[in-house]
Amino acid sequence: MNDFSAPRAAPRLYCELGLAAGAHIELPERAAKHVQALRLRTGDAITLFNGDGSEWSAVLGTISKRGTEAEVRRRETVSRESPLEIHLLQGVCAGDRMDLVLQKATELGVASIQPLITTRSIVRLSSERQEKRESHWQNVVIAACEQCGRNSVPTVAASRNLNDYFSTLPAGGLRLLLSPEGTSRLRDLPPPAQPIHVLIGPEGGLAPDERRLALDLGFVALRFGPRTLRTETAPLAALAAMQALWGDC
Repeated sequence: MNDFSAPRAAPRLYCELGLAAGAHIELPERAAKHVQALRLRTGDAITLFNGDGSEWSAVLGTISKRGTEAEVRRRETVSRESPLEIHLLQGVCAGDRMDLVLQKATELGVASIQPLITTRSIVRLSSERQEKRESHWQNVVIAACEQCGRNSVPTVAASRNLNDYFSTLPAGGLRLLLSPEGTSRLRDLPPPAQPIHVLIGPEGGLAPDERRLALDLGFVALRFGPRTLRTETAPLAALAAMQALWGDC
């Protein structure tokens, strides 16, 4: 029987090294573990990217407990970035919800993520545990880039208190606040000036004083239909809608 299925794409691995054609490199620990998990073998093709916007074809060399080597072959300039510069300001949510937001927001083309601690935030961590959590969040984003084909890696900024962040909010662009009490609709807004900042509260939403401050700072309160969306649903609905209206969908 003939097999007409499409050839499988080479696995994509993030490699935080300088890459050059003809170079023989030892893969970083995270990428080497990925090779082992996929049960790849010497001679298998892989694709490497380091976040500079390009990707490199490569071939696996020696694979052992002491390390995994690869030969870098050819550079390809492939842009899979959205024309929209969207910065997600996400109230930190509990459990796997934050991972879901980070993963799917990356797939939907977000440029950066700023985790925010608000009055109603459930998650309260020590500085040491917070650093570990933020490192984990960045790895979630990297894994999402490996899967979806992005060659530029969105930054997950260090968590900040909402009011502190507001004091340094960059000027210009479009500021959106998703709120069940909002009266504006996304489709009624003109094509946006960039960048776009999208503010999402945690479980329970923003406190009234936080919402008032956001509105005073020029955030437009948006409502997505008559149903109240969860904190992990709201940003993904907003990102998908913006890409459909103004972006690359």
